[in-house]
Amino acid sequence: MAGDEPVVNPWLRSAPSGATNGKPGRTVQGADPGFSGARAPQGAGVPPPERGLPVAHPLLSRGQSWWWLGVHGGAGVSTLEEAVPGGRDAGRAWPVTTGSQAVVLVARSTARGLGAAQNAAQQWASGMVTGIDLLGLVVVADAPGRRPKVLRDRVLLMSGAVPRLWEIPWVEPWRLGEPHVPRECAALARDLTRLTQPA
Repeated sequence: MAGDEPVVNPWLRSAPSGATNGKPGRTVQGADPGFSGARAPQGAGVPPPERGLPVAHPLLSRGQSWWWLGVHGGAGVSTLEEAVPGGRDAGRAWPVTTGSQAVVLVARSTARGLGAAQNAAQQWASGMVTGIDLLGLVVVADAPGRRPKVLRDRVLLMSGAVPRLWEIPWVEPWRLGEPHVPRECAALARDLTRLTQPA
C-alpha cells in the first residue's frame, strides 16, 4: 500500500556489507566484522522451531572467549576448536551460565546441516534462549569444489538469519586426520578475537 514501509526480511542479506565477501573462508576486514543479518533476537515476530537444541549448563570454563555450538553431529566443532584457539565445544547445547555467553554456531554445508543451522537460528531469533550473544555461524564445506546452487541459496538465506556468516572451504588435510591450520581459518580467528576482546 502507498506510504507503507517496505517489509524487510531479516533472513536475507540486504546489502553486500555482510561478514562474507562471497568467497569461502573470507570475511570483510575492519575493527568490527560486519553484520550479515539479524543483530538480535526478533522475539514474537519469529515462531519457535518445532525442534530446537537443548539448553544446558556447560562444563566449567577454562577461560575460553566463546562457545562453539555444533548444530548437528559431525559439524566440525572439534576441528575448529583445534584450528581456531579461543573457543570451546558447548556439547551441542546452548550454554547457560551467569552473564552473557558468546556463541558461534557451526554446521556442515549439507542440506541437513543447513536445516539444523536454520532451526538453531530460529530458536535464537524467537527468544527461546536467553543470555546468548550470538556472534554468527560458521559453515564448514562438506566436499571439495563448488556447492550445488540449492545449497548456495540456503547459505545465502542463512546469512540474513545470524549476525555474521563465515564459510570454511574444503581442507583436504583435515579429511586425512592431519593437524593443519589452514590460511582459510585466519580471517575467522581474527574476527572472533576482535569480537570477544574486552572493550
